[in-house]
Amino acid sequence: MPKLLLHILLAITVCVAPFCLKPPRCQAQPKWDDRDVDRSISQALVYLAKKQHPDGAWAIDSIGQSTAATSLAIMAFLAAGHTPGEGPYGQQIEKGIRWVIDHQEPNGLLIHKTSHGPMYSHGISTLMLAEVVGMVGVKDADRTRRALEKAIRLILEAQSIPKNERHQGGWRYRPSDRDSDLSVTGWQLLALRAAKDIGCDVPAESIDKAVEYVKMCATKGHKGFGYQPGSGPTPTRSGTGILCLEVCGVHKSPEAVGGANYLLKTPLKFRDSYFYYGVYYCSVGMFKLGGEHWEQSRDHLFPILLSKQQADGSWPSDHASEKRQGRVYTTSMAVLALAIEYRYLPIYQR
Repeated sequence: MPKLLLHILLAITVCVAPFCLKPPRCQAQPKWDDRDVDRSISQALVYLAKKQHPDGAWAIDSIGQSTAATSLAIMAFLAAGHTPGEGPYGQQIEKGIRWVIDHQEPNGLLIHKTSHGPMYSHGISTLMLAEVVGMVGVKDADRTRRALEKAIRLILEAQSIPKNERHQGGWRYRPSDRDSDLSVTGWQLLALRAAKDIGCDVPAESIDKAVEYVKMCATKGHKGFGYQPGSGPTPTRSGTGILCLEVCGVHKSPEAVGGANYLLKTPLKFRDSYFYYGVYYCSVGMFKLGGEHWEQSRDHLFPILLSKQQADGSWPSDHASEKRQGRVYTTSMAVLALAIEYRYLPIYQR
């Protein structure tokens, strides 16, 4: 081969090679990084701090002050690494905890206005108390522990209400209901598991019964979870089922892995009903499962959340399914999802 032709071919190879070595599209880096997440969470907490009422409560738009909204806001601050009585939000967190406890009814129910059944608010607030009981100062420690124990007793009593086989082990809107659904069950089971982890008297058989109910909500062939046994799967319910099983130590069960595979094929979308509810459960559930299930889910959901955050640090609540809840709710749920990899909340530990 003539030397001139050889030199021309080598020059073409050198010039073209860098373009040929570009990584395939599937290996492209996500359009966000940890600094984006940190900044987003910080802005959201500023928004939430401004929305706290003078007496310590946070509100749901449609009903006003709420134990559920207050507890979700508190957990958002905890998830970002803030603790009661310390740092820039310490006093606000303390006031919120005291407000929730002040609104516990004699039977243990943690409720102050709800747009859904009282067990939603109760489960959320009980989970908050279980997460925070080891963080509060001496002044609040005994009172917080007593409130948590009363709240746990009510959850256990509600589970023991006689139900037919299709509903055994779960919970519904009211403590006396004789049916169950996965949505309400999710909050109660997370609360029980968190309370058991910090030494509360939670019988193992209560956890086991709840786990069996969650498994019954898995669809035939383990292709996601439905609202009740026999219901079709949705992304939100599938996230709930995965998290319930994973947090209870039923790691990588066929039901959870099947639900995770369903989520990868049918990921949660911003316009889906109950998106923020779903983004919490799907994010934490897939994080607990780990591996590529978490990585793919994170790289799908985090950019959505980051792109939808408003200039004031909040997230919009304009979808009909969550519009009545308002931006304290949507912002708290978004923070709880984005802060997972901080691992400050005990429930996030693997």
